[in-house]
Formats: sequence, C-alpha cells, structure tokens
Amino acid sequence: MSQWRFFSALGLLALGLANGCDPVPSSPPAKPQSITTASGVLMIVVPAGSFQMGSNDHEADERPRHEVRLGSFLMDQFEVTHDLFVKAQLPNPSRWQDDSRKPVERVRWREAKLYCNERSLMENLTPCYDEAKPGWPCDFAANGYRLPTEAEWEYAARAGSSRLYSFGDVAKLKANSWFAANAGKRTHVVGTRKPNAWGLHDLYGNVSEWCQDIYEPDYYRSSPMHDPLGPAEGVGDAKRVMKGGSWKASASMCRASFRKGQRTGDTDACFYTDFCGFRCVRRVTPAEAAPEK
Repeated sequence: MSQWRFFSALGLLALGLANGCDPVPSSPPAKPQSITTASGVLMIVVPAGSFQMGSNDHEADERPRHEVRLGSFLMDQFEVTHDLFVKAQLPNPSRWQDDSRKPVERVRWREAKLYCNERSLMENLTPCYDEAKPGWPCDFAANGYRLPTEAEWEYAARAGSSRLYSFGDVAKLKANSWFAANAGKRTHVVGTRKPNAWGLHDLYGNVSEWCQDIYEPDYYRSSPMHDPLGPAEGVGDAKRVMKGGSWKASASMCRASFRKGQRTGDTDACFYTDFCGFRCVRRVTPAEAAPEK
C-alpha cells in the first residue's frame, strides 16, 4: 500500500475520532459452497437465481415488491472484521476494539471501498474502484472486490426464502441475529449467531452493511429486472443504501427488505456512526462456480 494512500485513510480516521409472510421460496435454496480466497477470507458462492425484492406491507421505500434476477457471485461469509481491515494496512476506526474478530464499524463508505481495492491488490486482482476519478466509480467488469449491490445483498440474505427473515418469524431472531433485544448495546464476534440457508452469517444484525447503490426512495418503481446496479451515479455526497439490522436495531429494522439511506461520512468532520460495517463481493470464476464433487 502506498504511503499517500495510508495517510489518506489515516486522515479519514482522524476526521471521525468517530412477521413472516409467504413461506414459499422464490428460488429453492442450494447447498452452499464455500471457498477460501488467496488472502485467507472465507466466501460463499451465491447461486444465480431470481427472487421477489422489497415488500408491499411495510415502509414506502420498500415498494413495490418486484422480481429481480441475478447471476452468481461470491460474498464474504462474515462481515469484515478488525483483523482483516488492519491486514489491508488500514487504520481501525472502530469504537469497540476489544476483540479483533468483531466486525469493523464506524467505517465511512469510502473506507469500505478502499479496503475492497487493497484486498484486490493483495490477491493480484484488478481493483473495481477508480481512485483517480471523483466518487471512485465502480467497474463491475473488474475481477476484484467491491461492495454488494442492494439487490445482491437482499438476495443473499433471503437465501431462497420470501419471509421477513430467511429463517422464519421474529421469535427466531435472537438465535440468528445480534440486535437491540440481545446485543447488550455493543457488537459481537462474527459468526456467533446461526447462519442462513446459504451459510452466510450476521446479515440480520451485529452491524448494518454498506451497499454500492445510491439511496433513492422510489428506485424500485423503475429498477430493472436483471442485475440492477442502483440509480445513476450523481455528483456530491449522496446517501448510500445500508442493509441489515445492527446491535442497536429493532426487530423490524432487521427484516431482509428493510433499507436505509445513510450519509457516507466521506466529507464529514466527525463520523461516530458505530453501526456501519460491510462485507465484500466479487465475480465468481468458472472453477469456483463448478459444483462440489
């Protein structure tokens, strides 16, 4: 990692010293396959498929419920932890630093993208984010790491289910998620709650997770069916989509369809938002997509 990029990240840190409906699945759950990347990170091969995104029964920005079809992709099995963030030579912005296996939080959107690029370089992959251009636009054709689109995130969280929570009703939330009712007002070591049907942990709690998309309340009314990438990129510090519950979230905010528009923090003098975390995705290679034998 170059010296200027480290101090750029350090500068950002200094600034911030900051119930279920239809039980019928949209796509049948497949046996999850996992891989270990060149940098030692566990990822799940999320199968291609279709699902019903959003909800007609809850918040206005979740409407209308609509069909989305996605190709296969790789997603981190766990939220990015303190140790992974520091391994990429980035300063840890987190409030709770008592255990390196906890999810990193207080992460600005730009810092999450910087981590994606650093991890790509560690594995000799092509970074997705162009740091030389304003807003660091994403090249979705690159083979490196990036933040998931909102559609990818919700599809992975649902894991073939169309319920409010992939595992069933709210009575099972404590066994599957760290949220306001059981987290004790703090984050927890990743992977200590049950995974979903595809082997992914903590999508319903612990920390909320950055997505690639700009947040637009009415986007679902015009979202394309195939591999939606979110609204067109604009100029300025637009809000970005955050998905998933967190240690401070109510049960309703942990629903798969719940979405929140969150300021990126990239231009904020202070960023003390201690529920903002993330996980990475990348393109799946033919070898990784092949069924296990």
